[in-house]
Amino acid sequence: MEPEHHPDQLIKHHRHTRELLNQISTLLEKQSLVTGLVERQEMPQHQLVSFLVQRQQANHLRQQINHFHPADIAMALESLPKEQRNQLWDLIDTGHLGAVLIELSDPVRESLLHDMGRDQLMRAAWQLESDELADLLPQLPSHIIPDLLASLEHEDREQVKTAAAFPPDSVGALMDFDILSVRIDNTLDVVLRFLRRRGSIPEDSAVLMVVDRSGYLKGTLSLESILVNDGETRVEELMNSKPIAFHTDDSLQQTANAFERYNLITAPVINAHGQLLGCLNVEAVLEYIHKESKKDILAQAGLREEEDIFAPVWRSGRNRWPWLALNLCIAFIASRIIGQFEDTITQVVALAALLPITANIGGNAGNQAMALVIRSLALHQLNRSNFSHLLIKELMIGVMNGLLWGSIMGLATWILYDRFDLALIMVSAMVVTLVVAALTGVLIPVALKQAGQDPVLGSSILISGITDTFGFLIFLGLAASII
Repeated sequence: MEPEHHPDQLIKHHRHTRELLNQISTLLEKQSLVTGLVERQEMPQHQLVSFLVQRQQANHLRQQINHFHPADIAMALESLPKEQRNQLWDLIDTGHLGAVLIELSDPVRESLLHDMGRDQLMRAAWQLESDELADLLPQLPSHIIPDLLASLEHEDREQVKTAAAFPPDSVGALMDFDILSVRIDNTLDVVLRFLRRRGSIPEDSAVLMVVDRSGYLKGTLSLESILVNDGETRVEELMNSKPIAFHTDDSLQQTANAFERYNLITAPVINAHGQLLGCLNVEAVLEYIHKESKKDILAQAGLREEEDIFAPVWRSGRNRWPWLALNLCIAFIASRIIGQFEDTITQVVALAALLPITANIGGNAGNQAMALVIRSLALHQLNRSNFSHLLIKELMIGVMNGLLWGSIMGLATWILYDRFDLALIMVSAMVVTLVVAALTGVLIPVALKQAGQDPVLGSSILISGITDTFGFLIFLGLAASII
């Protein structure tokens, strides 16, 4: 049974997070304040006193900081400007550096790694598990990687190389090599003695992997089965012979959907021949989902990569250029369309006031359709056989909403301006614009997917720009025809 997350607990957690950040900021400010006051005082042996005070403050702050969880320290680092971030980073004990690095976002981690010395980098890397080190490897300076790999035990080195060889969006890149496996011909007593000798069980290990003498996966055995059955019972009699397993080259997106669908906690990972290589835990899947959701939010806004909020102005600005340039081009086209109907707008000034309505509601409708299509693509619910059905459905929704809200706005226009022709233009423009919005919302993410791009990438900007442009063209074109 899954634990319930009471709203009061969530509120308490958020309050604790805010208090933690405030506490760290206060400690850093206090250290700077005390140091500044001492430096301004006139006293004998001023430099010695100043050094001792700074050292005392730093030790106090170090003791406070290193009691926090690595994830909390990482959050604090991401929330501080560069100068204070470096100040806090220097106070973290060497034994915590690796755990904190793994918790950091990519841009902040890259910034800190760039400023770390060789020995500090090596010590931080030695603290990591093989799969974590493989994730960190691409961001490490290339000149220390050979020495780092050479310093590892043979088994660890091979595991790091194996994990690093898989694409970042594959199961192999996230699999954990620390697995519990037992032979299919063992008894439960033998399994229990093995677990006692081992002395620990990996986190999120709800099952043991069952293999034959050649290492081929044969099934899984729950820990509960070991405890409640007779010790002479053979593993083969109690194991699940048809477990849900994943191959190293499986897509992480599909795997994450499977974890959600089947309520998995851990699952075996096998190679193309069926041999057990590792396992995939729900914690790693959740981290992947969280990271992808952040990427999707940024991609919808046209940002190419996750951004450090305290990154240099030049770097942050460059990250936003491509889609701003595209948006500017679309806006320029829209302005030229409006310019072509200057005479019409001059004759009926009310058109200028009504013009944004259809464009705005078209953008909203297009983004609604886009969200549905992107979700369907992510869950692999949309394919060639049902694409036309979805497209027709969205077009019909566009017609229905256009008639409904167009009639409401047409009535409002008639009441405000006492002109039936303006009301007719509003109804017609609303219907056509919402149909175009539905068409755009479906086709753009599908086209991006077919082109091998992320369907989320810039979809919101493209749809808003296209619906605005066509909204102006449709509304003013109907106005010119009817008036």
